[in-house]
Amino acid sequence: MDRRNFSRILGGAVVGSAVLPAAPAFAAAPAEKQVPFKLSVMLWTIYRKLPFEQRVEKVAEAGYHAVELVDEYKNWSPEDFRRSTAKLRSLGIVVDAMAGVWTGIADPKLQEKFLSDLANFVPIAEQLECSAIIVLSGNRVEGLSRDAHHQSCVENLKRAAEIADKRNLTLLLENIDQEENPKYYLTSVAEGFEIIRQVNQPRVKFLYDFYHEQISEGNLISKLEKNIAQVGLLHIADVPGRHEPGTGEINYANIYRKLTQLNYPGYVAMEFEPAGDPVASLKAAREDALRAAGM
Repeated sequence: MDRRNFSRILGGAVVGSAVLPAAPAFAAAPAEKQVPFKLSVMLWTIYRKLPFEQRVEKVAEAGYHAVELVDEYKNWSPEDFRRSTAKLRSLGIVVDAMAGVWTGIADPKLQEKFLSDLANFVPIAEQLECSAIIVLSGNRVEGLSRDAHHQSCVENLKRAAEIADKRNLTLLLENIDQEENPKYYLTSVAEGFEIIRQVNQPRVKFLYDFYHEQISEGNLISKLEKNIAQVGLLHIADVPGRHEPGTGEINYANIYRKLTQLNYPGYVAMEFEPAGDPVASLKAAREDALRAAGM
């Protein structure tokens, strides 16, 4: 599954409800030395036909120390988890975020299902020592007011924060543009930040996806600057085409400079589909980020 399919799956099957044995803690991955923010790669974007272990080797070859997962783990056995965590550890790579809770939070009738799906997914994230779970608003409900959608998001996240707090996890609400999914509720970053403010829980943050917001509304840096305290993760791809920075209309150099000025300490994940060789494209994107940050 790629992220386009990920954004369209709402209320689908939960990934593995069985509680898996706790994995040993990772040794801390080498920190990015040159910028306040940390760099990651959303794994669905590269080498989809290769085994997981080879894919993360490519990430390490490109100079990254973190990955984000969608469903690469979906059919893993306990042995697969042990082997994969050992591989990540050997490469000094952490899993900084995962998606796998497909029930949306904008439908008030799905609240109990969302909370159940989240609780079932937590052990999967813990197996990979992942500290952040991506959640979706889900699609709009016909006949339901916008305010009711909004309040459902707030209430669901407030209740989910109780689960997250007990397990030392962060929940990340993501925006998706209306061109990729015309039915998706949360297409506005401005509303997303307002939801996070109303939830008012330190374990609930916003996943600000620049690619989606450029398509939806634009004005990327102003929103970043005004809402930096609510940001928990940033996703990078250019418009149009979802390719690497520099292939489209977004000035990522300015965004990286602003992140440095704001001392943003979180992850910035490359979620672009490389136009050329993936390792070369990821290396170039990493170097461009460092250069733009003045390092």
